[in-house]
Amino acid sequence: MAKYEELKGKRVVITGGGSGIGQATAQRFVDEGAKVCIFDINNAALTETSKLIPGLADTQLVDVSDEGSVRDGFLAVDKNFGGIDVLISNAGISVRNRFIDTDFAQWRKVMSVNLDGMFLCCKEAVVRMEKQRSGVILMTASNNGMEGHPFYTDYNASKAAVILMGRTVALECAPWLRINSVCPGYVLTPMQRAEYSEEALAVVNEGIPMKRHAEPAEVAALYAFLASDEAKYITGQFIPIDGGETAGKYIPI
Repeated sequence: MAKYEELKGKRVVITGGGSGIGQATAQRFVDEGAKVCIFDINNAALTETSKLIPGLADTQLVDVSDEGSVRDGFLAVDKNFGGIDVLISNAGISVRNRFIDTDFAQWRKVMSVNLDGMFLCCKEAVVRMEKQRSGVILMTASNNGMEGHPFYTDYNASKAAVILMGRTVALECAPWLRINSVCPGYVLTPMQRAEYSEEALAVVNEGIPMKRHAEPAEVAALYAFLASDEAKYITGQFIPIDGGETAGKYIPI
């Protein structure tokens, strides 16, 4: 059910839209009546998501870490939509490893998707939004970008950089552009299930004040709010959605 009437007809691009948070966010914006194009590097995921969300306006096979691929994706958006109103730059990867075991190839791969990909997509969006003097950019960062988490040095560093990139662009492009970062904690996505066993997930839940992972749809709801007019005075911020995980030291009683 649509909640934000102003999102109806908005031209929305969602990267990493073929699964997890991106897919749930695509569903939410389609439900709001937006014209949604998803980018994903996985062609099978694009096909499956098109079946799951028949209201999608377009899908594009895009590698966000490749400048030419990103450019082609946005040119397709120009052709099919005539522009962009909202970018949700969500695509990202993580590899669980100790710092001492993280080689430079892994570091570069994570950075190329999580940080370079954000830069490339945001740059293409800003160029278009500047011409129309309006737009909203929302980026998936992480509470890992706000504090240290063992075994994710490259991921943590990339997400911290995303937060500061967003805050800087927000200052440069105000008042016509709003840009914010969403910082999820543990979300029950395919990527999360691939890294953790059921037993490990249960242990993690015990350390979260809300005693559970977030559902992707809950993160999608935050994106819809931040893209709506109800959030029109919010820019340059990073908003945690983590069940209280970063509120302070949690001691179960």
